[in-house]
Amino acid sequence: MTLSAAQVDNLKHARVYPRILPVILERWSPRSFSDRDVSSDDLKTVFEAARWAASSYNEQPWRFFLGRRGSETYRKIFQSLGEFNQAWAGTAPVLMLDIARTTFARNSSPNPVALYDLGAAAATLCYQAAALGLHAHQMAGFDRDLARKLFNVPEDFIFGAAIALGYQGDPSALSVDSQRDQEISPRTRKPIGEFVLFELGQPAPFD
Repeated sequence: MTLSAAQVDNLKHARVYPRILPVILERWSPRSFSDRDVSSDDLKTVFEAARWAASSYNEQPWRFFLGRRGSETYRKIFQSLGEFNQAWAGTAPVLMLDIARTTFARNSSPNPVALYDLGAAAATLCYQAAALGLHAHQMAGFDRDLARKLFNVPEDFIFGAAIALGYQGDPSALSVDSQRDQEISPRTRKPIGEFVLFELGQPAPFD
């Protein structure tokens, strides 16, 4: 099946649910990106959104390495990616790598929710990107030890994810069959009853 980028984008949108923000239903994670660059204004906007994410004690433990195509930071992030992700991520005009400090700045005590807070900031960034017509694809597949070495990251920081950011490209540009198949497949989600519980294995009632 040959689908255009616009057709795939429409396919990936979840059906309309009353009272849910449209950007939540429209956000998805492509692997094919166009050559179009992301403006500095749009990049500042997505990071401004991330800045306002909630965090424990307002610690804001997140840090983002920002690589724009052609930069040394971009090269290092790409180098740290696994082979599966390298097969497609190089088409994105922006690559990011996020980390979180696992100790509080005020007293150096452990911050047990640093990674949780980083996830909140990254999710906020992704939703803001979607609102601007951009797409973000977060990746778990990267070499954390290599990334730590390349960016001289201290041991009291934990890695979250690598993120590709840009404008959606044509699915036919993907060279790996499995990745192309995933690109044109509808999004699915577990029913609420599988994760909203009053005890493990027992769905919580809503009435």
